[in-house]
Amino acid sequence: MAVDATQPYDDQNIFAKILRGEIPARKVYEDDWALAFHDINPQAPTHVLVIPKGRYVSWDDFSSEASEAEIAGFVRAVGHVAREAGHVEPGYRLLANVGSDAHQEVPHLHVHVFAGRPLGPMLAI
Repeated sequence: MAVDATQPYDDQNIFAKILRGEIPARKVYEDDWALAFHDINPQAPTHVLVIPKGRYVSWDDFSSEASEAEIAGFVRAVGHVAREAGHVEPGYRLLANVGSDAHQEVPHLHVHVFAGRPLGPMLAI
């Protein structure tokens, strides 16, 4: 089911449950602002999800409502995950789906970090 990026935050979404420790996740990083963990259905050799700890549905919601500290902390966490995994060279891809047209499936902002092989063109047409 795709997500409407303007919908209210749902405290029962899977990422909210992971943040509360109700569902286990293979964590790779955590700080005051973000949690990063391996995707359960990886699409590349490295496929990590990075989520903010705040209640944000999408990038649009986050960029307009989060504090400067939350934004800086989250963006730094995404960069930290990629650097620590050794993917700055030869490269990695970040993906944040927003809304139903982009097939956002979980109504909590998340950035996918893909790496570990050539990733091909940006979009399949």
